[in-house]
Amino acid sequence: MYLNGEAQKKMTYDAIVIGSGISGGWAAKELCEAGLKTLVLERGRDVKHIEDYPTAMANPWDLPHHGRTPLAELQENPIAKRCYAYDEATAQFFVKDKEHPYIQEKPFDWIRGYQVGGKSLIWARQTQRWSNFEFEAPARDGFAVDWPIRYQDLAPWYSKVERFVGISGNKDGAYNLPDGEFLPAWELNCLEKHIQQSVKQHYQDRQVIIGRCAHLTQPKPIHLQQGRGQCQARHLCYRGCPYGGYFSANSSTLPWAAQTGNMTLRPFSVVHSIIYDEQKGKATGVRVIDTNTKEMMEFYAKIIFVNAACLNSNLILLNSTSHRFPQGLGNDSGMLGKYIAFHNYRGSGGATYEGFENEYYLGRRPTSAFMPSFRNVRQQETDFLRGYMVAFSASRGSWGRKTYDDSFGADFKRESSEVGPWGVFIMMQGETVPQEKNHVRLSSTQQDAWGIPQLITSIGYDDNNDLKMMKDFHEQASEILTKAGCKNIYMTDSKQAPGLDIHEMGGVRMGKDAKTSLLNAHNQLHHCKNVFVTDGACMTSVGNQNPSLTFMALTARAVKYATDALKRKDL
Repeated sequence: MYLNGEAQKKMTYDAIVIGSGISGGWAAKELCEAGLKTLVLERGRDVKHIEDYPTAMANPWDLPHHGRTPLAELQENPIAKRCYAYDEATAQFFVKDKEHPYIQEKPFDWIRGYQVGGKSLIWARQTQRWSNFEFEAPARDGFAVDWPIRYQDLAPWYSKVERFVGISGNKDGAYNLPDGEFLPAWELNCLEKHIQQSVKQHYQDRQVIIGRCAHLTQPKPIHLQQGRGQCQARHLCYRGCPYGGYFSANSSTLPWAAQTGNMTLRPFSVVHSIIYDEQKGKATGVRVIDTNTKEMMEFYAKIIFVNAACLNSNLILLNSTSHRFPQGLGNDSGMLGKYIAFHNYRGSGGATYEGFENEYYLGRRPTSAFMPSFRNVRQQETDFLRGYMVAFSASRGSWGRKTYDDSFGADFKRESSEVGPWGVFIMMQGETVPQEKNHVRLSSTQQDAWGIPQLITSIGYDDNNDLKMMKDFHEQASEILTKAGCKNIYMTDSKQAPGLDIHEMGGVRMGKDAKTSLLNAHNQLHHCKNVFVTDGACMTSVGNQNPSLTFMALTARAVKYATDALKRKDL
């Protein structure tokens, strides 16, 4: 494609951000605040805060099927339908499976949200910092490669992100889950507090805390300046929050970037590849295909941030080939697309509890009780590597309650409004160990609707490590619930495919050595210094914490480095 000088100038920016989700929104905010004219590319449609949340205030009876997804739609979306957030009121924020095919060499449920804001509209909003136990684990335990950074490198950036996003939580003083900059915490209910006290009584190495989450319990001026308000505890978050009570790119970072006057947002823009200039030895721009017209065009910039979400970021780099990089941009090491890892969610369970009959709780709290990982924290103690967080919640539901088939009128109303006994749901979030065989690559024969090679996913569990970890969780969760006096305890294995955790990470990992990694300590490609990757693709290992807070902190840190380098004319 040839452009004259004036036309090319119109297509040129200081920076390009690929993706508008959690990390892309942060890249846009930081770049625009630094004064850089920034183009944000999003492959899906635009979603404007409030006005494009069509079901946010709908009652069940306002929806055509009262919230249930029609059978035909379920059959057409066999992957998306498995996501916890997918239903009739939220389906508009998920891709249609048949419109965006990929090839599963092993079962992998790739959950995607192709719109402005990406999956920040439908994320679970749980936010925990990493500690040095996670950053040091690969080097200590001999898996993956050593992280090129440590907790102290990221700590000030965690604080920056937390203050802007708004994270509720307590200063818990947990030795392996650092405290942060918190808004007032949500409260454990009476049964959760009872279990918390039981754990404190029976275990020296375990601590139950209220979950830390990206919800405004008490907005500060910085949140009001964003136009956001207090969380209403409705738990209808996945429809889009008209109050701005939870953090999304749509309600926070993207509008903040836009108000600088430095952001250009271009939806309906599928990124084909990154353009590499052989003479200059750096990337000069991005090839884009218009989603609707299929027209290919090019945009140019001094620096490029790749934030398309983990697997799509891998896809873009793999498809960015040149004479210099025949295996994908920056891929001298041959590591691109490899060592994909995720979180092990397979183990869960539950129980009932007799007591607290006169106690209840207010609202639909957007978080649960958490127990930071207690396995293999300081040293190897078990027959599996690494550990897992535990999350649990107690509620009063309909289990064990009598049904009233013969009543009607006032009797039916009274009987059906009676609350049932207490129950507990408990689950694991386990760290998986990155393995070279867990990878993605491009198909040489099949393309999508825009002529881009389809992604092949070859990602699976480790039958040894991951299943041993789940077994340990089952044993420990059963013991914890037993000691707390719970009854009817059961444990289950969902046997769900990887991907449904929606925490896939890796493939463009950070590292100290360019021979075994793609990115350096500042999220730069080792061999293409003006390209940065700061979404889940950059992760060297996955820890056991929810990852989005770390993606945002890494992004803010990398933008500062990139903008300083531009000023020094190093890029």
